[in-house]
Amino acid sequence: MKFTKQQWQWIFYDWANSGYGILVVTAVLPVYFKAVAQDAGVSAANSTALWGYANSLGTLVISLLAPLLGALADYPRFKRRWLNLFTWTGILLTFALALVPPQQWRALLGIYVLSVIGYSGGNLFYDSFLTDVADDQQMDLVSSTGYGMGYLGGVAAFIIFLAAQLSNGFGGLLSSYGVARFSFVITAVWWVVFAWPLLRHGHQRFSVTAVRNPLTDSLRRLMTTFRHVRQYRQVTWFLVAYFFYIDGVDTIFTMATAIGKDLGVNTTMLMVVLLVVQLIAFPFSLLYGWLARRTSSRTAVLTGICVYLFICLYALKLDTLFDFWFLAVLIGTSQGGLQALSRSYFGQLIPKEASSEFFGFYNILGKFSAILGPVVVGLVTQLTGKSTIGVASLAVLFTIGLVVFLAVPQSSK
Repeated sequence: MKFTKQQWQWIFYDWANSGYGILVVTAVLPVYFKAVAQDAGVSAANSTALWGYANSLGTLVISLLAPLLGALADYPRFKRRWLNLFTWTGILLTFALALVPPQQWRALLGIYVLSVIGYSGGNLFYDSFLTDVADDQQMDLVSSTGYGMGYLGGVAAFIIFLAAQLSNGFGGLLSSYGVARFSFVITAVWWVVFAWPLLRHGHQRFSVTAVRNPLTDSLRRLMTTFRHVRQYRQVTWFLVAYFFYIDGVDTIFTMATAIGKDLGVNTTMLMVVLLVVQLIAFPFSLLYGWLARRTSSRTAVLTGICVYLFICLYALKLDTLFDFWFLAVLIGTSQGGLQALSRSYFGQLIPKEASSEFFGFYNILGKFSAILGPVVVGLVTQLTGKSTIGVASLAVLFTIGLVVFLAVPQSSK
């Protein structure tokens, strides 16, 4: 399949903001935060828990607003405006992370929370653009390619950071904390450069009829959707399943480096592991797209859920560096594919003219689940003193998600 210019613009937004995903959320800021928190006398278990709580808080505001924001974006030419607003918020606040003095760990967490709002809000409108750039037959491939290219973009940004890390701050020009702050600058610049085509030229094909008062009309449409939810049985059941299983996916992603530090894995090795995971994720995201085309989106999603359920159970014996590597590779094989095909599966089920509204519900459940998961891991970790048991507790969420997804009414998608 040959992608159109608009599809490439959409795909490269994933490339653009993946630097935030790997450098800020996963690789650098968790380690940097734990270091500055330790300097301030915060214990390892408590700093891990605080990181989980911060991720939960960061998604709460956008979760509450997602359906309304989505409904507002469905009017003609509104979707790109909202995409720009939240994307620029995320970019500027990511740059602000580099300006926080190392001893101000509370301020660091606060700015991170606000940057998550920008990042998550931008993703809401980016996801809803999928129905504008691809038809039902193209969605699995376009979505999985977006995730795959996102991983490559993340690797490219990560390599720039790794060069600074392994060269001791470019031969001493940067301190260890300076290298971390340098990564936040890289992330912001990377995001601007590669998101610009979609931010400037994104074209909204589908929309609801323009009205004089979009806010009032959006609220009315939301109430209508709630009242007629029984008309969307497949959508409703899928969203319930998605709420539970994507919770585990997001939580493992955001807590991975903090857990690695608790196991005694050194920072350099953590960076190498994350780089390998990103490289593995690229071809496997495309492989999941191929699997969906050869079988169905449903089969591919079920495969990904089962892989993650095994990851949680294996975490109970997580003890050595080999175990950590083994789980990291497994995560790399399924993380992108499961998220990409969940997005395209949902996009095939919903009415296209109201895609942002429905992706608002998709995002609110995804974000609310992201609040639940880190809190569960944080509480179990604090109660047991072992972050590996905290990760294993996520098996409950994957099991519920698997059972509910099996109950989703069958379709040809």
